Amino acid sequence: MQIKVSARHGHLSEEHQDQIRQKVDKLLHYFDRITMIEVTVDLADKLHRKVEILVDAEHKHDFVAKDEAEDLMVAVDLTVDRIKHQIHKYKEKVQARR
Repeated sequence: MQIKVSARHGHLSEEHQDQIRQKVDKLLHYFDRITMIEVTVDLADKLHRKVEILVDAEHKHDFVAKDEAEDLMVAVDLTVDRIKHQIHKYKEKVQARR
C-alpha cells in the first residue's frame, strides 16, 4: 500500500508528514483491500487547514473525504473519521447482499 502526503500553498514538516502517515495507516485495520491513500493538505488559509483524503481500494470506487479545522492534526482526525464511516457503510452494504 502506498501513502502519498502532499501540501498545497506551503510545506509540511517531516514530523507532520509522519504523524499523518501513522493516522491514515490505521485505515488498513478497517479495510484490508486498500491499495493507495493520497492525503492533500491545503495551507493557503492561515486560520483553517483543509485536508482531503482519497482512498483507492480494490473492486471499489475511491473513498473521498474533505474537512477543515484550525489545527492541522484535528483536521486530519476529522477527515480520517469520515473515511472510516464511508468504509464501514460500504462493508455493511456488501455484507447485506450476502
